[in-house]
Amino acid sequence: MSSVTASMVNELRQRTGAGLMECKKALVEASGNFDEATVILKKRGIASAEKKVGRDVSEGVIQAYIHPGARVGVLLELKCETDFVAKNEEFLKLAKDICMHIAAMSPKYISPEEIPEEDVAKEREIAAEQCKEKPANAIEKIIEGKLAKWYGEQCLLRQPFVKNQEQTVESYIAEWISKIGENIKVARFVRYQI
Repeated sequence: MSSVTASMVNELRQRTGAGLMECKKALVEASGNFDEATVILKKRGIASAEKKVGRDVSEGVIQAYIHPGARVGVLLELKCETDFVAKNEEFLKLAKDICMHIAAMSPKYISPEEIPEEDVAKEREIAAEQCKEKPANAIEKIIEGKLAKWYGEQCLLRQPFVKNQEQTVESYIAEWISKIGENIKVARFVRYQI
């Protein structure tokens, strides 16, 4: 096991935004390997974010974003647990990132639960029609796959994040939940376009 120095802990903290003690523990567990330590911190962060998801969000911000050229604009209500976090620069940066994503990707809903049932039924019917020639035992999986892809196009939380296509908006928010230490929720948004 390699020795973990304060500069190594500080560097990992700069990269991930995690606390000093979490960084030190992760580096010790990863024997000084930064990549492994980063993965350990992400896994812990997502686990801790999942615990916070059910907590009440009664504070937050209304963030406005006008895309250069003034032809697309977004209003976003992003909620958190405390007024302290709502005024935090990092939280405001998250709100702006989400606004920019909405401007670029034009989602219609926050999550699949918001989509009207008749729209889901119609999309399911279209998918069933498209795969009617496939083997009977595979049809339901194909339909579910097509629906999942459609949700990814329609729903903000399911879309690949515009600044990092490797993660969804939902996982991006989960990272911020673990970094800030509070539940964060997109309450609503409106996208305007000329």
